[in-house]
Amino acid sequence: QVQLVESGGGLVQAGGSLRLSCAASGSIFSINTMGWYRQAPGKSRELVAEITSGDSTNYAGSVKGRFTISRDNAKNTVSLQMSSLKPEDTAVYYCNAHKMIPKAGYLEVWGQGTLVTVSS
Repeated sequence: QVQLVESGGGLVQAGGSLRLSCAASGSIFSINTMGWYRQAPGKSRELVAEITSGDSTNYAGSVKGRFTISRDNAKNTVSLQMSSLKPEDTAVYYCNAHKMIPKAGYLEVWGQGTLVTVSS
């Protein structure tokens, strides 16, 4: 019932900033957790940041203090504000929606990804 589309990726110099957006086709109000993941060439996908329906947040240690995740339930969007970017932040960034289903597992949806390239 929810489809995700990321936007905002691009090329930026080290030390610069970039804001990613994730637009959902349906309401995200009932989604337990919205998150941003990233995957660099030859590496596994990793969690960058996540935010719950109660606005609790968690960040990867490598981005804490530099990135900020937020959600706007009225607009059905989730954003990732990235600052003080480093070359190692270069990756394809994916939006994710995760909802636990009591005694039945969970539902999970992924966006198509948006490329972020940070030059030295």
